[in-house]
Amino acid sequence: MMKQYFEIKEQYPDCLLFFRLGDFYEMFFNDAKVASRELEITLTARGGGGGEKAPMCGVPYHSADSYITKLTDRNYKVAICEQLEDPKQTKNIVKRGVVRIISKGTNLSALDETKHNFTAAVFVNPEGFALAAADVSSGEFCVTELSDIRKVYDEIEKFSPSEIITNPDFSHRAELESIFGFKLSDGFFSYDNCRSKLLEHFGLLSLSAFDLEGKNRAVTAAGALLLYLSDTQRNSLNHITQIKYIQNNDLLNLDISSRRNLELTQSIGKSKKGSLLWVLDKTKTSMGARLLRAWIESPLINIEEIQSRLDATAELKSNPILREDIKDILKDILDIERILGKIIYKSCNARDLAGLKRSLERLPKLKEAIGVCNSAYFDFGFDDLQDIFDFLGETIADDPPVTIKEGGIIKDGVNATLDKYREANREGKNWLAELEEKERNQTGIKKLKITFSRVFGYCIEVTNSYLNLVPERYARRQTLSNCERYIIKELKEIEDAILSAQENINNLEYEIYLQALEKIAHNSARIKHTAEAVAKIDVINSLAAAADENNYCKPQVNNGGAIKIKNGRHPVVELIKNNFIPNDAKLDAKERLLIITGPNMAGKSAYMRQVALIVLMAQIGSFVPAETAEIGVVDRIFTRVGASDDLATGQSTFMVEMTEAANILNNATQNSLLILDEIGRGATTADGLSIAQAVLEYIAQKINARTLFATHYHELTELEKLESVANYHLSVENLQG
Repeated sequence: MMKQYFEIKEQYPDCLLFFRLGDFYEMFFNDAKVASRELEITLTARGGGGGEKAPMCGVPYHSADSYITKLTDRNYKVAICEQLEDPKQTKNIVKRGVVRIISKGTNLSALDETKHNFTAAVFVNPEGFALAAADVSSGEFCVTELSDIRKVYDEIEKFSPSEIITNPDFSHRAELESIFGFKLSDGFFSYDNCRSKLLEHFGLLSLSAFDLEGKNRAVTAAGALLLYLSDTQRNSLNHITQIKYIQNNDLLNLDISSRRNLELTQSIGKSKKGSLLWVLDKTKTSMGARLLRAWIESPLINIEEIQSRLDATAELKSNPILREDIKDILKDILDIERILGKIIYKSCNARDLAGLKRSLERLPKLKEAIGVCNSAYFDFGFDDLQDIFDFLGETIADDPPVTIKEGGIIKDGVNATLDKYREANREGKNWLAELEEKERNQTGIKKLKITFSRVFGYCIEVTNSYLNLVPERYARRQTLSNCERYIIKELKEIEDAILSAQENINNLEYEIYLQALEKIAHNSARIKHTAEAVAKIDVINSLAAAADENNYCKPQVNNGGAIKIKNGRHPVVELIKNNFIPNDAKLDAKERLLIITGPNMAGKSAYMRQVALIVLMAQIGSFVPAETAEIGVVDRIFTRVGASDDLATGQSTFMVEMTEAANILNNATQNSLLILDEIGRGATTADGLSIAQAVLEYIAQKINARTLFATHYHELTELEKLESVANYHLSVENLQG
């Protein structure tokens, strides 16, 4: 056995090998020492051959998930080595092999239902970068090409991958060490190998269906990621049915600083509460929650798509009865995407299938509900998957056990042979009842009964007060404190028949169960399409509910270049603070750069963030907190708010501020929205004023972007003489008394 262990371990030197021995996963030598330390479990030893003692520790296989999660959270990879044959069927050592490698990005246990768990691949060559991201739990797969390293980090911030693989030429920031798995060889990132893998997986002759022809970097990153996942997951990954190529000019771009400053999905305190997501999330399904997060992270710039979402939101906002009906249907729909992922992995149990059946049962009502909508957004070609629902209803027991190898999961009538085994099993139980009655009459032992235990099987149990009546033909099998247990020839024959039938039932049920998984997996593309439709309905219903509850208006979205907001409100602050004071905002051809002054705590920062959030909300298809709003679509939102040292890279507050300002000036366009708060405050007064003035003049004269610029340098108000620059002042009024 140890020889077998060494042969397998040699193939996976960078993994902790979970080596299956009966009901335990065992670890040996250095793996055991690491696991013992990290998992705080006892380190023992066993004979390792040649008189050596091998350090050893283990965990029960049925509770291994929690231990594996602890290890992957600490950036270890775990290779699961299973017994590949039944020990009862072989006289030699059981054949074993690694069936899956689990890492931080591919661990399907303890997932956050509201977030994707991405594994990413970053590829770099002299032409630029590409990043691919896949969530093996849901089948989501995206790829994009990027021109510079800063944009790579922006995408990493957006996807928040748990693990990243790269080619050898890529160098990452030290502070991201925890999520960078390892660098693969150049051969792994071979364009030809990567392209072939993608074509093979999706069954295509060309990648034009995914708009990837000619995008060699994207093909390489996506192919390398799929190769890595196939190599580690050891299954078909059939739930990955498409690649979404992200055109950066199709989305509103947000850099790392802007995502954090605007508190889109989490507040400064790392909590969901206090974020825009917290305000808008009224979703009822995990799939909807993940999609809403993705929409907030990636707003649109295509007016037709934005308008389609807005129209759908408006329709549901104006129909609260329909909205409530949809909500009641959605709350009973489980995470179809991740159940499908479990089915592909064959890691689901029968209760997962029962949950899938209950979820599919709700789909016809959901299809009927959206059928009354006029919005073109709901033209999904909604597939209610009733053939799969019928199949599950005919095959899987209504209330199956958690275990899948001990029977009770397949309905009667599914398989004739299974029905015969069950009849034999039931007949055996009748035989037991008849034998028990017969023995009572023959022996005169009124309280004689037949019992079963896993260790001793079926026994005749006689209490101590009746032992004088036990006949000689009874063979003692077990002694207890208050009774004796016996076996007789007739009972042994019945036991053999029952246990044989039960074993046949268990084996055949498991075989039928695996066939059911294969049938469902064969329909993975259909199921995934429907799951995506359910998520979209959930998100639109959520946006409509938020709009209705918070008194939002439908924004007018156009390419006119103006932003006009009447009585705008900060979507988060107004829910936390009482007596929020609305304010107007206007950025147009005459006034594109607003210099905002006012005392500390007057609300300058909140006002500027408010404008940015209203624009962003409009471009995800949400109603906005205002009386009226006209939004000229922006291509990027930049923010320079707050100041702090970057200790990881040794940069001072001033250096961080200047680096971010330089990024804005180099990448902003006239269609961007800039939020700049106290530029130059990290320097002396004279230097800070000079920097702030230079930045303002450059934006006004070179970029002409829509800009909100808060400052305490009142000298800057002299720049109102520049074309399109205007001064605004926030005043504070004492409302007490």
